Amino acid sequence: MAEEQDPEGRAAARPLLTDLYQATMALGYWRAGRAQDQAEFELFFRQCPFGGAFALAAGLRDCVRFLRAFRLRDADLQFLASALPPDTDPAFFEHLRALDCSGVTVRALPEGSLAFPGVPLLQVSGPLLVVQLLETPLLCLVSYASLIATNAARLRLIAGPDKRLLEMGLRRAQGPDGGLTASTYSYLGGFDASSNVLAGQLRGVPVAGTLAHSFVTSFSGSEVPPDPMLAPAAGQGSRVDLAASVETWLERVCGHLGLGVQEPHRGERAAFVAYALAFPRAFQGLLDTYSVRRSGLPNFLAVALALQELGYQAVGVRLDSGDLLQQAREIRGVFRTAAAQFGVPWLQSVPIAVSNNIDEEELARLAQKGSEVNVIGIGTSVVTCPRQPSLGCVYKLVSVGGQPRMKLTEDPEKQTLPGSKTAFRLLGSDDVLQLAEEPPPQAGRELRVWPRGARESRTVRPAHVEPLLRLWVQQGQLCEPLPSLAESRAFAQQSLHRLSPAHRRLEQPALYQVALSEKLQALVDRLSARGAL
Repeated sequence: MAEEQDPEGRAAARPLLTDLYQATMALGYWRAGRAQDQAEFELFFRQCPFGGAFALAAGLRDCVRFLRAFRLRDADLQFLASALPPDTDPAFFEHLRALDCSGVTVRALPEGSLAFPGVPLLQVSGPLLVVQLLETPLLCLVSYASLIATNAARLRLIAGPDKRLLEMGLRRAQGPDGGLTASTYSYLGGFDASSNVLAGQLRGVPVAGTLAHSFVTSFSGSEVPPDPMLAPAAGQGSRVDLAASVETWLERVCGHLGLGVQEPHRGERAAFVAYALAFPRAFQGLLDTYSVRRSGLPNFLAVALALQELGYQAVGVRLDSGDLLQQAREIRGVFRTAAAQFGVPWLQSVPIAVSNNIDEEELARLAQKGSEVNVIGIGTSVVTCPRQPSLGCVYKLVSVGGQPRMKLTEDPEKQTLPGSKTAFRLLGSDDVLQLAEEPPPQAGRELRVWPRGARESRTVRPAHVEPLLRLWVQQGQLCEPLPSLAESRAFAQQSLHRLSPAHRRLEQPALYQVALSEKLQALVDRLSARGAL
């Protein structure tokens, strides 16, 4: 299988990003003459994260990229030789050298799909040795991506459709790879943009960012801009000394606000002027470096009004401390009175952005009716998933040589479902898993199913039947182009919109039913009884 010619693919596709026992099992399969046995694994999770009733499937694009680049290099083989017993047959390493994923087939939920416990996110089939080696990397690529996408979707549901959500958690992420994954899949889950520049370059995530408090505090007010002159936005007319114009406007603003002209911090004002000269069409003020009311707000207004005279319009303000909801209300009130006082209507609707360790509870407060907050930046709470740091995906063998395999164990929750399967969504009912050999359910026709965990079957008559798993890779070849990240993001929002409010509810939601076909349930019962003998 040809390696994708992109830097991200070469960086991400590392076959030894795996657990050692994958290599020891590979040696065992090879020694037993079973390396080429056809096998199928399923990747799924057992419980929905965060106490909710849904998850979003993500990571498929990364998995395909990994599979297309999968080859063990000389350095990889040398390390494996040092980690395995010294008397390991050299022919085993030659076998590994020739491995690729040209015999691998992948069926999966499209990225952005709703996913539920027990329904495969991925089905991976091919030579037993190869598909065993894929277990840990695929789990690594899917589990965290799906967790982040689901977490972001929850935050979007709390915020509602109108608030702009920015992911800004790179500095809080679990390392560079975690940061890139979080920025990518928070966007898929419903965020609007990220501060992560690499996510923009490699993944096409919209990027956003302005300035930090360090920029503001670096100015004392004694600095003289090398060129304080700014041309009108229309490109015609004389250039104006922006710093001087700001000082003139400051007197009028302070008079309006009842402040002394010496109260606003000179250094902060100099920082705002410097930023406005660099970004006259995208000026945004960070208001809380010193005092929002006595310094940040009057300095912002002075600069914004000076820019207004030249035809520019400030794009927003940001708060990063204090009672964000209350301060936003007070700032909006000042903007409204200033807009009327100075005859600048757009000023009353300047977007207000907030950040500062915002979690689900604070987000709900900021998103309540009557809130004046427009943009919300979230870092730690989206990238670290503090309510549940792992989705708990598993990758289980379901068939070898066309024969079903089932793990029983002492814990019923860890029992697996045997056999190669298909999955369908029955509108008005359940998701149904059935054996691949069974005919698909038909809309309007009665179907007997066994809800998982139930002792009795029930009969359903679906109004619509939707197949869930699509063939993406067949014998190493990509079957259809993968959707772009933006397309998967739009699909995720459509999927969430279709989910019933009872299942979409974040606290104490109704559980979504996943059921088995009668034939699959009979196979489970038969293998369970045989294993108990």
